[in-house]
Amino acid sequence: MESKFSIEDSISKLWDKLDGWLDAIVLKLPNIVMAIFIMVLFYFIARGIRKLMQKFLLNRISQQSIQDIIARFIFSAVILVGFFIALGVLELDKVLTSILAGAGVVGLAIGLALQGTLSNTFGGLILSFMPKINIDDFIESDGVKGFVSEISLRNVVVRQPDNNYVIIPNSKFVDGSFKNYSLSNRSKIVVSCGVGYESKLQDVEDLVVKIIGDSFPQKNNEAVEFYFTEFGDSSINFMVRFWIDMKGAKQEHAARHEAVKLIKSHFDEKDINIPFPIRTLDFGKNTLNMNTNSIKGQS
Repeated sequence: MESKFSIEDSISKLWDKLDGWLDAIVLKLPNIVMAIFIMVLFYFIARGIRKLMQKFLLNRISQQSIQDIIARFIFSAVILVGFFIALGVLELDKVLTSILAGAGVVGLAIGLALQGTLSNTFGGLILSFMPKINIDDFIESDGVKGFVSEISLRNVVVRQPDNNYVIIPNSKFVDGSFKNYSLSNRSKIVVSCGVGYESKLQDVEDLVVKIIGDSFPQKNNEAVEFYFTEFGDSSINFMVRFWIDMKGAKQEHAARHEAVKLIKSHFDEKDINIPFPIRTLDFGKNTLNMNTNSIKGQS
C-alpha cells in the first residue's frame, strides 16, 4: 500500500532538522566566537610583527622593494597560521584536509590559466632582489624614461619627468633591456654645432675644448673630446663630448643648455660664424598679372 504524502509529517521533519541545526550552532557557538577572536588576534599580531621587522631588521636592507615584499610575506604567513588554528578550533580538520588535497589540482589549473600573471609575479621577485635597480632610480626601458616609484609583484611603476606614470609589466621588464642612469654618478653627453667654411678649424677646436673644460671640470681619466664630423651643406660640423654629474634627465638638459650658451657667446666674441641654410627663391621671368579694369555696371 502506497504511503500518502502528509504535509504535517513533512513540516515536522523540517522542524526537527532545523532544531538539530540550531542545537549544533548553539553547541558550536563558543568555538565560532573563539575562532573569530583568534583571527582578529592574529591580524593584530601580524601587524605588530611587520612593524617590528620593518623598524629593527628590514631597515638594514637598502632596497625598499625588498623590504615591502618581505613585510607582506611575514604578514600573510602569520595570518595563515591564525587561519589554520581557527579551523582546528572549529573542528574542521577534515575540511582542511580536503582543501589541501584539492589545492594541488586547483593550483595547477590556476597556474595554466594565469601564466602571464605568474610570470609577472616571479619577475617582480627577481627585480626586487636585483642590485641594479632601486626605488627612485632614473631608468630608460623600451623608450620610457623616468624615476622608479614602485616595484610590485606585478609591474614596475615609472614616473616620467612630466609627472605622468607608466606601468611596465615585470615580465617585459625582466626579459628586455633597460638603462639605469643612477648606477653611476658621472655620464658623458654630446653637444653638436657647426662653423663656417672660412673658420680656422684648429682655433675653433682649442676654444671649444677650453671653455667646456673650464665650465665642466673633468675628473680622473676624463677629458673633453672634440671631433669634426662632416662637411655640411653650409658648415663644417663638429661634436664635443664631456663628462658631467648626472643621475637624471634634468642634469643632462641643464648641462647641454649651459654648453650651448657658452659656445654661442664665445663664438660671438671671436667672430666665429655659426652658419645656417639660406634659400633664395628665383621667380625668373615669371610675372604676376593683375587685371585692374574696373567692373562696369556696379554703382
